[in-house]
Amino acid sequence: MSLKPLSPEAAQDLIADGALLIDIRNADEHAREHIPGARLIPLARLAAQAPSIPPGGAVIFHCRSGQRTRMNAAALAACVDCEAYLLEGGLDAWKRAGLPVTTDRSQPLELNRQVQIAAGSLALAGALLGATVSPWFHALSGFIGAGLVFAGLSGFCGMAKLLARMPWNRRALEASAE
Repeated sequence: MSLKPLSPEAAQDLIADGALLIDIRNADEHAREHIPGARLIPLARLAAQAPSIPPGGAVIFHCRSGQRTRMNAAALAACVDCEAYLLEGGLDAWKRAGLPVTTDRSQPLELNRQVQIAAGSLALAGALLGATVSPWFHALSGFIGAGLVFAGLSGFCGMAKLLARMPWNRRALEASAE
């Protein structure tokens, strides 16, 4: 079984008819912005926490852009025994269609974006300081680049682990776990 693509408008109609909308993003992404009524089951936990769908029911999976959902379509379809769909274009397409979204700007930026901002800032600082103060500062940019390569190859990002422990992120993740 594979996931059938569904436009935001068609998804809204199916949800009104009782389909279950599942957000496969991480808790920090969902806490900042989500479709009202979407049930959060992060992709990493979906196999262990498969949703129970009533007979004859349907499920619609979504992420932010639709790419994560498409890439994992086979695994998502295998988690349910019913009609399964993917929200084409994800949350971004839902917003472009003018459909309702719940946004909580008091929540911190998604952890992935925080890592991008921190790594980019450190790499830029290393390059600027290396050009103006001392060439030794270029080592900072090299260190950050090596860390990003390691994170990409291993799946472990030390900067993300460190940022997740920051007070603003602990508060947000604790609230979304409740």
